Amino acid sequence: ILGALGAVAVVLFPGTGTILAWLGLVAAAAAVDAALAAPPLKIRLERELPESARLDEEVPAALVVRNESGRTLHGVLRDAWQPSAGQQQAERRVTVPAGEARRASGTLRPERRGDLRTASVTVRSFGPLGLAARQRTVAYPGALRILPPFRSKRHLPAKLRRLRELDGNASVQLRGAGPEFDSLRD
Repeated sequence: ILGALGAVAVVLFPGTGTILAWLGLVAAAAAVDAALAAPPLKIRLERELPESARLDEEVPAALVVRNESGRTLHGVLRDAWQPSAGQQQAERRVTVPAGEARRASGTLRPERRGDLRTASVTVRSFGPLGLAARQRTVAYPGALRILPPFRSKRHLPAKLRRLRELDGNASVQLRGAGPEFDSLRD
């Protein structure tokens, strides 16, 4: 929008002075916008991750963002998971008021077994006008162990139910167990 306004100003008042004045105005507005952005140094992160997960499951991977500055954070987070982690949403937009915390949810869809790692999180904080941003990459390691798929999981409830019946921990209703006519055997 500022570029379009600058083009209108140059058309109405052609000349090098107009161009330089407009560029100076845009640079000053961007500098003020960057100065009003929440400082990334005052952002604290906490990772919410399970210790392990199965290969065929989606894994919730959230970051809790604490804004310890005096300004509202309008930002973007980028978690640096390795490609085989299958990160579904690499960039997450967050808005965190001063002195508060927000949860930025994400999911992983692992493509292989083993230990998956992330080394850092990049925080980009935009100014109130959205013209400029401040950015910082925070070394914040994380790890997730991916176990083999558990495909026989669907059979587990029936096997557990049968085991409880054999142990006598569950009541069992069998045909022919009562004196009623409809429950008698053939």
